[in-house]
Amino acid sequence: MHNYYTYLYNQAVFEVLKDSRGEGKAVVFARSATVGGQKFPVHWGGDCSATYESMAESLRGGLSLGLSGFGFWSHDISGFEKTATPDLYKRWTAFGLLSSHSRLHGNESYRVPWLFGEESTEVLRFFVQLKCRLMPYLFAAASEASRDGIPMMRAMMLEFPQDPAGAWLDRQYMLGSSLLVAPIFREDGKVSYYLPPGKWTSLLSGASVEGGAWRNETHGYKSLPIMVRPGSVVALGADQTRPDYDYADGVEFHVFESIEGLESAASIFSTEGREEAVLKVRREGGTAIISYQGSRKPWSVCLRNTRTVSSVENGTLEDSPQGALIRPARGVGRIVVRL
Repeated sequence: MHNYYTYLYNQAVFEVLKDSRGEGKAVVFARSATVGGQKFPVHWGGDCSATYESMAESLRGGLSLGLSGFGFWSHDISGFEKTATPDLYKRWTAFGLLSSHSRLHGNESYRVPWLFGEESTEVLRFFVQLKCRLMPYLFAAASEASRDGIPMMRAMMLEFPQDPAGAWLDRQYMLGSSLLVAPIFREDGKVSYYLPPGKWTSLLSGASVEGGAWRNETHGYKSLPIMVRPGSVVALGADQTRPDYDYADGVEFHVFESIEGLESAASIFSTEGREEAVLKVRREGGTAIISYQGSRKPWSVCLRNTRTVSSVENGTLEDSPQGALIRPARGVGRIVVRL
């Protein structure tokens, strides 16, 4: 009963919440778990300490939990025991906001950012706003975890089983199927991470690099490696002030390194878990064919790092610092872009 007790305990709390809140509304923020406990999400890693070593251990343990069938896991930003330095607080903030769920929590002190300096407030604001804009993408990954059991935060070997390097990577992860995240575990801001083969793009800077190799970089507090997998479509929402909003209204689909002959897609879900819209992109030579089905709310497409477009059928082209921004004509579900 020692292990099974955790299952019964979490189940009891989950069922009480479900009876009180309704079907699909129960959430248990649990620490203890055993086989089957993933049915009563979500979980976190327990009482970590305010050190870089404990931050790395949290990631390593969480990836193991994900490989054990748990779809959602997180950690106490900046550590639960003791109090982090401002440096560690800011680095852990980036990692924490790029997790399936995020909380500032500790034992010996308050974890509000202004107690760690004005810059900590700015860093937290930056990554909170980033997570809010990523919510259409993240909520689709959460829906996949609920439906298929694939964790939101994934060990590299889960997404790249044929790459022998992936079996040993425990300081980076895939957030959903498209975003590779490498948290920074050092005071000097240096980070080493591995990119599988292909042309990857930094979500933050827009720089593109070839994979199949290790990379060594140095990052400031408002930056870390968030690399987008080639052939991805990442949906960015229109609201950066809150996580729960109408994801389909004003969504901007960012298309990264379309692969010839491969159809890329992104789905948008409502906060009730219903699929509202699907966008698909297919590259054929110098033409990108974009199809959209579902909600009639406004949407647009950004072809990242594409600077030259010869013509757009059924849409309008606008300038954007990130690439070619295309808005569909009213009521149109298919756009043809000639590059």
